[in-house]
Formats: sequence, C-alpha cells, structure tokens
Amino acid sequence: MTVIRMANRHTELAFWLMTPNENACEIASILGYSTVIIDMEHGTFEPSTAARSITLAKAFGLTVYTRVDSAERVSIQHALDFGSDGVILPQIAGVAHARAATAFAKFPPLGARGFGGGKTVNYAPAPGNFVEAENRRTKCWVMIETAQALEEVEQIADLKTVDGLFIGPNDLSLARGRGEYVADGRDHDDIRRIANAAIAKDKPWAMPISSARDRDLARSLNIGFMATTDDVTALRDGLAAGITILEQSE
Repeated sequence: MTVIRMANRHTELAFWLMTPNENACEIASILGYSTVIIDMEHGTFEPSTAARSITLAKAFGLTVYTRVDSAERVSIQHALDFGSDGVILPQIAGVAHARAATAFAKFPPLGARGFGGGKTVNYAPAPGNFVEAENRRTKCWVMIETAQALEEVEQIADLKTVDGLFIGPNDLSLARGRGEYVADGRDHDDIRRIANAAIAKDKPWAMPISSARDRDLARSLNIGFMATTDDVTALRDGLAAGITILEQSE
C-alpha cells in the first residue's frame, strides 16, 4: 500500500496496524491521522495483543476499528469487548451472510451480541441506557469484496445492523476477474455502485486509497475515511527513503 500525499486534507485519514506497534499509533496521531484499523485478518495479532493495542490507540485519541479475522460471533464480540469503536467484517458472501454476521455486533433487540460487561461499561454495573447507547456508538462496517456482495450491495446497505460499507479493492478486483488491483480506474464503476448504495441509505463508506485517481474519485463520492498506508509499509518506505538519500548524495 502506497502513501498518498494529501494536498488539501478534508477527509478523515486512517491507517492499518498490522503489528502491535504502539509507536506507529503515537506517530500517526501526531501527524494527524484520526483512525486506526487493527488488522486481525492479515496482521500478526492475537487477542491479548489486540486488546492492548486498542487501549493504547484510544489513549492517543484515535478512533479504533478492528478488522476481525472472520465474521463470526466470538471474533466480533472480542473486538467490541476489547474497546473497539467498531468492527470491519471481511469476506461477506452476500446479504444473507451480512444479515447473520452483523447481528453479532449489535445487542438485542436489534441484533444478537452477547453482553460481556468489563471494559465496555467501565468495569461498573451497566447503566440503564447502555444497550441502546452502545448500539449507536459502535459501528459495524461490512466489507464489499466478493462478487455476490457487490451484486447485493444495495440490500446489504439497507440492513439496520450495518452502519457503513468498506470496499476491499484487492479481493473485489480478483473476484470480478480483473486480476490484481492496480488502481488505474478499471474498478471505478464498482466503487461508484458501492458508494452510491451507502449514500442512498445515508450511511458512510470507506476504502484503502493507493492512487491519486482513486483519491479524487473517493472525494467526489464523499468518502467517510481513507486508509492510506499501514505500519509495515510505512516502515519500509522510511527505510527505502534513507537509501535514496544516500544514493542522491553520491
């Protein structure tokens, strides 16, 4: 994932956290990032390190979303019980899968989330309005990255347990037979459809941004937030920049 320089920043910026790296969270907060995505699908987290990273990131003032390793009850409830402001659900097969999986992110009667107490209620008895307030506060983002999810995206966006749509451009491009995602505009019709499905239901949408072309399209469609890099890629880019400086000075 490549860092896109934002000349005139109006959109919220997010980054992926692939490893339990508290320095990355602190540096990102200093630079003006507002959101971190804890990546339990492709990152190196296990529950205890995810819980610690969520706590530290929130202490730095970041909004924390967790991309769970799978869209199942325990993974979703763990992320929310650890203090995440919301969950991002990967590999949603279609509207039936979305309906079942997103229910685990919301307490009854809206959904089927189990009550765990602890951090979610500040280690105290739950106040009388906790369930309703928590259902509003925490966000459930559905990833649109399969062919059927795209086909049923309008129905998915209409679900009351869905708070936003998150595009997975790499897997969606592969699923649509276009091969690896190269951010050259071939996927823009799909992106527009997903964004418009969210907008029609007055819900936000988001995606990783890896080119100026994608950035401009996303801004034109009122993207909620852009994920621009991850901690491992940023480290590589920084190390590569150090080599470039030495080569230029020779």
